[in-house]
Amino acid sequence: MTSVVHSPYTDAQIAAWLRGLLTIAWSDGDFDSHERDLIAAITQDELAPKVSIETFEPIGAQDLAAELGHDHLTAENFVRTAIMVALADGVYTLPEDKLLQDYCTALDVQTLALQSLRSTLYDPSSQAAPRAIAPSISSPKAGVPNPLQPIQEWMDGLEVHDPRVARFLCKMIPPQCPFERDIALFGRKIVHIPPLCKLNPLYEQLVGLRFRALSYLADDCGEDITPYC
Repeated sequence: MTSVVHSPYTDAQIAAWLRGLLTIAWSDGDFDSHERDLIAAITQDELAPKVSIETFEPIGAQDLAAELGHDHLTAENFVRTAIMVALADGVYTLPEDKLLQDYCTALDVQTLALQSLRSTLYDPSSQAAPRAIAPSISSPKAGVPNPLQPIQEWMDGLEVHDPRVARFLCKMIPPQCPFERDIALFGRKIVHIPPLCKLNPLYEQLVGLRFRALSYLADDCGEDITPYC
């Protein structure tokens, strides 16, 4: 269904925005066949119907900044959605962090909140499993500072104002906490990932954003959201 809601963004801005989110999603190269099909569908439905996933071109930081323009709120909201996409699989990797830093520099988005997220970094070239968030971080005790509170509060400030971005987020963010899984290479288990709701430092923010995107599509755009539920 085509929304009749007026977007504050131009078609060129949204195309660059979605290319940036896909570039983030693609950056660590960790895709199974389901995720690859999902990104192909998002590219064809939301970015450009005639674009093939095989010929999709990632967008560089300077090109992204040129297309998004100079509005600071637009830049901040893009970075927020990019962080959500980076953490949608529950693991924050070095390639995702580097690309996000490049985007932030080009967009002149300086947020100390993003620095706290680096405590969860995972190097995919190592043999170690991704680090689960410590109990003091995921469920802080009374009187104990939560080092991730700045990034959590900053992410909660994201607002959804475009149906294409809303649909993208509804497709990228799982509707429920994925089950734990093992990653195998040549028949041998190399990584065990616990349930993502226990691993992802921004899981509550992801759930909240998905709910806001669904509400925006249903209430403001009048769209049928059953395909996303």
